[in-house]
Amino acid sequence: MNRQIIDKITNQDYTKIQNSIESFLKESVSKTGASGLVFGLSGGIDSAVIAHICAKSFKEKSLALIMPDSRVSPKEETEDALYIVDKLGLDYKLIDISLIHSQFANIVEPEEKSLGNLRARIRATLLYYHANLKNYLVIGSSDKSEQLIGYFTKFGDGSADILPIVSLYKIQIRGLAKSLGVKESIIEKKSSPHLWKGHIAEDEIGASYEEIDSILYCMADKNMSLDDVQKTTQISRDKIEKIHQLYKKSEHKRIMPSRL
Repeated sequence: MNRQIIDKITNQDYTKIQNSIESFLKESVSKTGASGLVFGLSGGIDSAVIAHICAKSFKEKSLALIMPDSRVSPKEETEDALYIVDKLGLDYKLIDISLIHSQFANIVEPEEKSLGNLRARIRATLLYYHANLKNYLVIGSSDKSEQLIGYFTKFGDGSADILPIVSLYKIQIRGLAKSLGVKESIIEKKSSPHLWKGHIAEDEIGASYEEIDSILYCMADKNMSLDDVQKTTQISRDKIEKIHQLYKKSEHKRIMPSRL
């Protein structure tokens, strides 16, 4: 893999990016007449970045929902989420969704992936419940990497009123997290939506985020052909074609529903 591509992607002014995100949040709240912001906090890097930015600009007007399914979510992940709200002094609610999920699971045809996506949709429902309750906007924590390959649940973790970090690749999120002072173990841990036990994003996708972001940067930002992507990134053709297919097949997730 060509490390120069990684350097191009990660060489950013993260203080400027942070300021831009804070301005975007303030403008969004003001423009919509909202009273504050609510977001899901998993203990992973994306939501940790959201938490740190909200704590700086909207500390008294932010609510973090920590929503593990205790049957599949690692205990350490919930502990990291609780560490974050304690460190930042954020208002939060801890809601174990296992009982809600099991009630659904008792009346539907069982299938692991569908039941996993159901967990994400339950979390979205709870976020919007609290948004309605408090006149808050729902912040989504999708980054550019996941958005471009459709690595999110439609009407689940893809549901949001605003997406403040969606212009940043995962490896850029790591740089921003370091700038914000996110705990190193959270930055370095393997990303996972925890839709089932042992769920690891890079294992499911079949590529590291360094590879994913390099491919997407060349393909989407630089509009290179697949041949040129391979020459530039020095990543195997199989992985490039897989990311390209994920990008194409997930287009429906990034657009409004078709209308007659």
